[in-house]
Amino acid sequence: MKDTKAKYIFVTGGVSSSLGKGIIAASLAKLLQENGYRVTIQKLDPYINIDPGTLNPYEHGECFVTEDGAETDLDLGHYERFLNTPTSQANNVTSGRIYQAVIEKERKGEFLGKTVQVIPHITNEIKDRIQILGNSGLYDIVITEIGGTVGDIESLPFVEAIRQMRWELGKENTTIIHLTLVPFLAAAGELKTKPTQHSVKTLLESGIQADILVCRTEHHLNAELRKKIALFTNVAQEAVIESIDAPTIYDVPNLMLDEGLDKVVLKSLELPYNNKPALNSWNAFLSRLKNPKQEVTIGLVGKYVTLHDAYKSIVEAFIHAGASTETKVNIEWLHSDKINANNSKNKLKNLDGILVAPGFGERGVAGKLLTIKYARENDIPFLGICYGMQMAVIEYAQNVLGLQDANSTEIDENTSNPVIDLMDSQKNITRKGGTMRLGNWSCELKTDSLAAKIYQTSAIQERHRHRYELNNKYADALQAAGMKISGINKETNLGEIVELPNHSWFVGVQYHPEYKSTVEKPHPLFVSFVQAAANNKMKNHANMAQKI
Repeated sequence: MKDTKAKYIFVTGGVSSSLGKGIIAASLAKLLQENGYRVTIQKLDPYINIDPGTLNPYEHGECFVTEDGAETDLDLGHYERFLNTPTSQANNVTSGRIYQAVIEKERKGEFLGKTVQVIPHITNEIKDRIQILGNSGLYDIVITEIGGTVGDIESLPFVEAIRQMRWELGKENTTIIHLTLVPFLAAAGELKTKPTQHSVKTLLESGIQADILVCRTEHHLNAELRKKIALFTNVAQEAVIESIDAPTIYDVPNLMLDEGLDKVVLKSLELPYNNKPALNSWNAFLSRLKNPKQEVTIGLVGKYVTLHDAYKSIVEAFIHAGASTETKVNIEWLHSDKINANNSKNKLKNLDGILVAPGFGERGVAGKLLTIKYARENDIPFLGICYGMQMAVIEYAQNVLGLQDANSTEIDENTSNPVIDLMDSQKNITRKGGTMRLGNWSCELKTDSLAAKIYQTSAIQERHRHRYELNNKYADALQAAGMKISGINKETNLGEIVELPNHSWFVGVQYHPEYKSTVEKPHPLFVSFVQAAANNKMKNHANMAQKI
């Protein structure tokens, strides 16, 4: 593009939450990226929390962490996985952050004694945040997803800010996509458009006319239904886009391409349609995903497993690694609270690999320790992430070093053997939000380690989210007993990776590798782990065949 000013696409939702605005936004961005445009996506969340960092995963799903240390909505994970480009602090803005910024300005006297109001002060702050990315010169198009549904009282300032931006920048520089629902009533045997009509009317009451409608549906929309929707919503018939339920979210870019969403959007923004996206690498990934040559079952052990979105990036990382190794990865969801000495063998014996997930607090710890002990003693491929790595250290200290009271000070402040301890930098911190060790940190790998073999390098950068780490006072004893500390952050001199050389595949990492896995670049740790699980399955089958 010759014009350095970015154009803006706003994605709103109606009728119901959880319709998939993030996936539609990410799919559209992928198509525009394939068309030669520099694209980024941001999420505006209407809740009052400053960020989701202090939210229980059952409240909001996974908290995703960006390279620059922002604790953000899980949709940013989708953005990165689809576009293969990192997001940042500017890509996720909440009502809490907006109000906090405005109040801080008021306290500094920046409004010159004026009465601070939602309009113009809050809406001006929202507009400024939206345009940070657009004014950076890095992007041709900025897609902004508005959380919640139109009509929600929390979303009104965001919707008003969009209305103002459209008036200020002009229709040719802004496009409104409204995602809605066309439900199928089984009793009537037909799709109903009335909810969509009412949703568009609600948006109109806020002063915004949608340019494009993306209609979530379980059944195909015929030409007659599309014409009816277009007529009642003042939208061109070509701009009524069907979004039918798909087997996987990774099918959605192709579905949107078939519907011509990218073409309609570029026409609305008065931008050239350079070429039809080929999606060659994307479709190669899809082909491998849908045509696996082997299958494994991996146990995911955590305390939030009843809400799978709590571990969204881990699930997606398994999908990426599975496609890379042409392996179907079946996840066995295991609640750590429900694993005990009486049932652990029965629950774990048929697994090809075991992952102990991140988490906080004492609940479910006993089940995690039993799981790790079983994986270690039975040579089952094991991956521990963050808290899972810490549990692996505790289990080894208790059962191999013989330090029966070894623990983390997060669980027992008075333990006499704190093999996991609060980081020095965290000891004087009292505020919870945004104060952990966050974002990208470097790690140096020992050349003779499994980690170095997996990464094929001696230096890596990974994302963190934690307060506690391996206590260096126990490093020598752990290594003398056979646990290798194979990755170290030189800045803090703290262990980042542990592994067991006498085990087929046993790795614990203090960081979150799942955050960096994308369709185009599956994370090497997950790829290696899935292949190790497949090898373990083949070994077990061979052993069984010999016995027969």
